[in-house]
Amino acid sequence: MAAIRSKNTKPEIALRASLRLVGATGYRLHAKLLPGKPDIAFTRWKIAIFVDGAFWHGHPEHFQPETASEYWKMKIANTQRRDRIATESLAAADWTVLRFWDFEVKDDIQRVTNSVLEALKRAGWSPPSVVGDQAL
Repeated sequence: MAAIRSKNTKPEIALRASLRLVGATGYRLHAKLLPGKPDIAFTRWKIAIFVDGAFWHGHPEHFQPETASEYWKMKIANTQRRDRIATESLAAADWTVLRFWDFEVKDDIQRVTNSVLEALKRAGWSPPSVVGDQAL
């Protein structure tokens, strides 16, 4: 269990790399001052992104409470409660909250990246005219 990362997981790193490729930079990582410490926070645009581990956050296909011990039922229930509180607190402060499962990032990073870009555009962000050394 000690080897399980809570931040800078492979799906988080992959999403950050994908966002950089399309010019969506200027985010903060694990912003301690925000509820839930979002994995990625575009503070200027008030967009908080969480990449949740399917087991640890209780995805119904990856965690079956009926077969779990009381310890795990409580642990996952507490995580889900904290997730709800963080989401509600951020939303109450006019933040857009995006939550993705780790397997969604692994399976379809383009869709996840596009979802983030759509939220950024709705918030007033515009993509750079040049990304890296290529004109868009």
